[in-house]
Amino acid sequence: MKRIAVLTSGGDAPGMNAAIRAVVRKGVYHGLEVIGVYRGYHGLIHGDLRPLSLGSVGDIIHRGGTMLYTARSEEFKTEEGQAKAVKMLEKHGVEGLIVIGGDGSFRGAMKLTQMGIPAVGVPGTIDNDIPGTDFTIGFDTAINTVIQAIDKIRDTATSHERTYVVEVMGRDAGDIALWAGLADGAESILIPEAPYDLDEVVERLRRGNKRGKKHSIILVAEGVASGVKVGEEIRRRTGWETRVTVLGHIQRGGSPTAFDRVLASRMGAAAVDLILDGEGNQMVAIQKNEIRGIPFEEAFKQKHRPDLSMYQLAGILAI
Repeated sequence: MKRIAVLTSGGDAPGMNAAIRAVVRKGVYHGLEVIGVYRGYHGLIHGDLRPLSLGSVGDIIHRGGTMLYTARSEEFKTEEGQAKAVKMLEKHGVEGLIVIGGDGSFRGAMKLTQMGIPAVGVPGTIDNDIPGTDFTIGFDTAINTVIQAIDKIRDTATSHERTYVVEVMGRDAGDIALWAGLADGAESILIPEAPYDLDEVVERLRRGNKRGKKHSIILVAEGVASGVKVGEEIRRRTGWETRVTVLGHIQRGGSPTAFDRVLASRMGAAAVDLILDGEGNQMVAIQKNEIRGIPFEEAFKQKHRPDLSMYQLAGILAI
């Protein structure tokens, strides 16, 4: 193998640049030419491919987002679009592809492997919702961003003696809400993977108020409910002034944490090793701090679930 390509797809995540850097430099170390595909599968179909050198990935390990940009591609979901992508890779002499992204990106990578282009996935998403890996690139940075925001919100909540509802991202997974809520002592955490009773949430608030608690933080994962609606319902049931903050895309940005930079570097390098070993149709995973490759099919058969013992612990500590 002499030439490989790398692309980022789906939502951006802090640490993607560190993964790109690792792919390029590990590839060059092994004598490979590395081609950057800009704007994900959309760019692949339309020929937005450029060579990457050691200098191309200098000074990016600490930057959020992705230097290769990212875009959604409805065309790539069709057989015609996938055929165009394969032809473009063959035109540029690409013999293996590394895809940094989430679940949908990996399904595209699996398709390309089936069509003759060995592809390896590197899990990059703040949602931490990819089965088979303990962590995804960007998750640690996102929860730290949420924690910093909650710390600031708590200051003003204390000053005004208010209840604040904070809605966080995560798509259909509650990992961001769970980890950030436990780390920041939220009074209640609402996640898709666990049933919740708003009466219980309100009762917890009332108990806290009776013992002199002056403020409360309710953390809501976007996949379970609307933070605005939860806030309105709490206000209706209690009569207390309740404010809502939807953190939104601030959670995707920012300089990646040390954990995400190291994870991305390890995973990017491992992806090159898998490609060189002829091991396409796999994703890189971290399991109990060990980096390994697992088949896409194995990952897709599983269902991601957060550690619900953490959810139980958060409820106990917020008593």
